[in-house]
Amino acid sequence: MTIDFRNINTVWASIAAETLKRLGLTCVVICPGSRSTPLAVAFAQQSPDIQAISILDERSAAFFALGQAKATGRPTVVVCTSGTAGANFYPAVIEAKESRIPLLLFTTDRPAELRDCHSGQTIDQLKLYGNYPNWQTELAIPSVEIGMLAYLRQMMIHAWERSQTSVPGPVHLNFPFRDPLAPIPNVEMLQTTSLQLLQSEFDLEDFFSHITTITASAHVPISSPPFLEEWLKSDRGIIIAGVAQPQRPQEYCSAIAQLSKTLKFPVLAEGLSPVRNYADRNPHIISTYDLILRNQELAKQLTPDVVIQIGELPTSKELRNWLTSTQARRWIIDPSDQNLDPLHGRTTHLRISIEELGRWGDGEAGEAMTSSSSSSSSSYLQLWCAVEAKVRADVDQTLTTTEELFEGKAAWLLSQTLPPKTPIFIANSMPVRDVEFFWKPSHSEVHPFFNRGANGIDGTLSTALGIAHRHQSSVMLTGDLALLHDTNGFLIRNKFVGHLTIVLINNNGGGIFEMLPISKFDPPFEEFFATPQDIDFAQLCATYGVEHELMTSWKHLVSRLNPLPTQGIRVLELRTNRKADAKWRRENLGKFSVGLG
Repeated sequence: MTIDFRNINTVWASIAAETLKRLGLTCVVICPGSRSTPLAVAFAQQSPDIQAISILDERSAAFFALGQAKATGRPTVVVCTSGTAGANFYPAVIEAKESRIPLLLFTTDRPAELRDCHSGQTIDQLKLYGNYPNWQTELAIPSVEIGMLAYLRQMMIHAWERSQTSVPGPVHLNFPFRDPLAPIPNVEMLQTTSLQLLQSEFDLEDFFSHITTITASAHVPISSPPFLEEWLKSDRGIIIAGVAQPQRPQEYCSAIAQLSKTLKFPVLAEGLSPVRNYADRNPHIISTYDLILRNQELAKQLTPDVVIQIGELPTSKELRNWLTSTQARRWIIDPSDQNLDPLHGRTTHLRISIEELGRWGDGEAGEAMTSSSSSSSSSYLQLWCAVEAKVRADVDQTLTTTEELFEGKAAWLLSQTLPPKTPIFIANSMPVRDVEFFWKPSHSEVHPFFNRGANGIDGTLSTALGIAHRHQSSVMLTGDLALLHDTNGFLIRNKFVGHLTIVLINNNGGGIFEMLPISKFDPPFEEFFATPQDIDFAQLCATYGVEHELMTSWKHLVSRLNPLPTQGIRVLELRTNRKADAKWRRENLGKFSVGLG
């Protein structure tokens, strides 16, 4: 690329785009609008090095960009015009912050002299996202002075870095532009400003020569952990593998398996973690902990002395209540600076990654741990494994013989049916809980994704499309309300490259509310909580040109999940009875561990 010298704005925008390309940017999502014209043109000119994707709806665009950042592990840029357009980015900004995903938000704006005077499509965009961005600033008015271009280059580098270190998250830059916004050559400007001189003397390679791809810095390895002695003393310890979507799941799961093997602690593995899908690496995975801990007597017998929590806690309320009641000493392994203990227990945050701890465990300290630990499994570990085997067998047997379309069986079937390494996006509300209850450990290496930062249903479809775009054929598990909340995501269809299968649990309303005490009060329950929408999804899909098929049996569903298509979007709809599903859970979840202990 060469710098676009047609006017001041084109120079400014192309310097920004070129800098980001050299840093490693590969995808930018652009929402249509006038004020953002210089950036839209500059990024479009960077093809094919940067893929520029046009998405109409700003909320959908921001979540699509979030999905891309999740899948690739590098920042994605999303651009919009001035006014309320940028406000529609807000839910994705919050999710990016809470789930630690690098996202660059470029809002464009009128210059200062056109603010606070009722110039059209102008709002206060400074600090538009409150305290959620890792960093936010408004850039200077475009200038072609070389010092100002160097300033712009540095702002792009800093934004790229701040979106990834020390904790990944969103960065917001507000770009004010004066007219002309289009790449219209301004002959008078060329003659009377330094633009002509700059064009004749500008050395592209020299200006960008120092830029290299910048990634998050590694933590300094630890040599002699002070927590080692206490861990080695305990034969009643557990490892909790919480919600996680690591970029290198194999390394992540191997590190957890190494820690489990060394300490001989069981691993309570959340379904929203790759650990259950790398079961061949770890013989001590406990997948039914939520069901086990519903047995109060057994929960007492399983009281730990040591709890090692990897990342954020699992979703399970049963597990959280149990940890609160036991008051065990707890260590949280996570490299961020965030507080990951909503239970406010006897907790020590170890600001390291599990991969780093795994590498440490392979060294001299790891050898010391191995030699100091018992050669045989403790009775505590054996109890956990025995109970897991019994409850898992009961769950599998029960669901195998369940012919009716109970929504929880969908998660169980997906865990055994999807092609190896399939990315799957799991929507919030009941799907994430069904995955935690029923997802069966396997060697599939299926890669789970989710928006559990703020736990909302905003942008569900758009995030899944962002993950699947130019990726392996992917799957989304969602309820009807989460999908309906983001049907504008279907507008991405013509830009989408790859395949997404949507497994839609249609129980005509918010099934999760059936599990709450408010469900006993109707009215107002149905109208204000369950909120049935009575939508014909076949007609909805036809409107967007999306394939739709109604699943009539579990065998029918399985036949559509492996192999997966390679192109397009399709919806596989399962119609279930919301109240019958809730009744099944009430009657069965507590039974699986009855008689154990």
